[in-house]
Amino acid sequence: MASIKIERIASSIAKELSQIFYEEVHNEVLKSVTIVDVKVTNDLSMAKVYYTFLGDYDKVLVQEELKNASSFLRCELAKRVDIRNTPELRFVYDESTEYGEHIDEILEEIHNENNK
Repeated sequence: MASIKIERIASSIAKELSQIFYEEVHNEVLKSVTIVDVKVTNDLSMAKVYYTFLGDYDKVLVQEELKNASSFLRCELAKRVDIRNTPELRFVYDESTEYGEHIDEILEEIHNENNK
């Protein structure tokens, strides 16, 4: 299958999952989730959904809530995305936001030391 088609499907999954979180989910923990990226396998059997969240929730709690809601999310996704088989959803926390914040802190420390 063409890479462009896989990317288009991944983009569609990300868009629709974001809509589902916004419109359909009633769990406050899951409402805080933001979809960052989706990577789909070539055979469309699995989709890794990279996410981050706002708020003071524990990563483990959010991951558990996503795992519990994955069958509901997959079912809703099947209604919205026109593909033969809806991929299994695996949620992966996106560390890049925290890493970026850490880099900003380091740069701020260096800046403050140089201004002394």
